[in-house]
Amino acid sequence: MILFWAIGSALAVLALFLLLRPLLARRAGAGVSRKSANIAIYRDQSRELDADLAAGKLALADHRHARSELESRLLEDVDAAQGAAPKHGGRGAALLVGIAVPACALAIYLLIGSPRAVDPRADHHAGSVAQIEAMVQRLAERLRENAEDADGWKMLGRSYAALGRFPQAVDAYAKAAARAPRDAQLLADFADALAMTRGQKLQGEPEQLIRRALEIDPQNLKALALAGTVAFERREFKLAADYWQRMLPLVPADSEDARGIRENVEEARKLAGAGDIGQHAGIRGTVRISAKLKDRLGADDVVFIYARAVEGPAMPLAVLRRRAQELPVEFALDDSMAMAAGMALSAHPRVVITARVSRSGSAKPEPGDLQGASKPTANDAKGVEVVIDAVVR
Repeated sequence: MILFWAIGSALAVLALFLLLRPLLARRAGAGVSRKSANIAIYRDQSRELDADLAAGKLALADHRHARSELESRLLEDVDAAQGAAPKHGGRGAALLVGIAVPACALAIYLLIGSPRAVDPRADHHAGSVAQIEAMVQRLAERLRENAEDADGWKMLGRSYAALGRFPQAVDAYAKAAARAPRDAQLLADFADALAMTRGQKLQGEPEQLIRRALEIDPQNLKALALAGTVAFERREFKLAADYWQRMLPLVPADSEDARGIRENVEEARKLAGAGDIGQHAGIRGTVRISAKLKDRLGADDVVFIYARAVEGPAMPLAVLRRRAQELPVEFALDDSMAMAAGMALSAHPRVVITARVSRSGSAKPEPGDLQGASKPTANDAKGVEVVIDAVVR
């Protein structure tokens, strides 16, 4: 505990120094409000998260978790700034704030909202979710009085999306789009949320929103990533590669983002040249639960069945979701179930099939979940047996 407070104090002093240094060196006529700086920082970090997702560096669940933390910090700052007079500082203030905030993000996350956050016995997740819910509710109430605030509706939509409340996110995004119809980033976020309400399918109206976003801003990273995903899902691999290729000039050439995007482009071009992805039969088998754990199944439990490469990325290559009550269940995993574009099951010869019973319905393993895994097997094997026989600790 002493070490925790020492580290926290050191980070606080560092953050204070970085924040005050540019603000004390003011320049006339170069002021920027706290709200504007925070929004600028949020947009930069949001674009970085979207680029990581597009590059395959972040799983969808991790992307949403990081987006949730980012939204909660922004909501708190905006909430605190209501009614305060703008503060003016030098042009470097926003830049240094942008550097300081990521460096101190972990400390802010651990300390935010309640002194009990440092108590190892406290339920941190429940507290943080409750705080975010409260802030989102306050924002929704303000928008009832100021319904023409397009930025407010956008923030509300992103907050609902971060909480997994996609129908409400779609409603908020629709209101924002009606007031800012030429905001390409808004349309891309709108498409993403709408797809989540339709079983993660981008075809149809989400695709139309993506197309509109690219007509407005042909260089929007998220819209390009989503457009490539739509094409990839349709097995239009050359078109997918073209969309993702357009992302490369928008990120640093020597960055991890660029390397991930290039890998996706190469994968799509490889599949376009081969033209035989549809011939890959995928992997099939059965998942059952051991007798000793059968009585621990709940009525609302969910089973996630997924394949990981024996040698390759840690991210699942294909995922299937079923109800625990259906066990034993037969499964089939193939390239159409890929978690991210460019992560084809057929591209990795040896895989391990894992089945996990989730009590919370979350894709992230939690203590108390039930789990089992197969031995390494070929990516087109038949009759694979997976026995759920262990408890996640």
